[in-house]
Amino acid sequence: MKVSADPRLPAVIDLSVSSMERFRSQLTLILREYASQLNSLSEGRGGAVTNATIAAPTTGAWAVGDFVRNSTPSELGSAASKYIIHGWQCTVSGTPGTWVQCRYLTGN
Repeated sequence: MKVSADPRLPAVIDLSVSSMERFRSQLTLILREYASQLNSLSEGRGGAVTNATIAAPTTGAWAVGDFVRNSTPSELGSAASKYIIHGWQCTVSGTPGTWVQCRYLTGN
């Protein structure tokens, strides 16, 4: 899930109860989206990560330390040295930067 970077609240044309109620209702929905995203991130849920891809980036400007999660991890390698690619980390800033695989051994 990705929350809007530019949420739109209804215009308060007057101070009537119905106008203020529409404003309050929309603001509540926006705040719930932010709370849900933050809670998922703090709990380490993969669905909260909005930059998951199937390969290291090949376009865009990236900085040292940026991390992109692998959205399709699978076990690779040969017997006794199998691993999954968790994602890719940028080691040299640039467009698209230099990326290295972040692997986890599976023990298989």
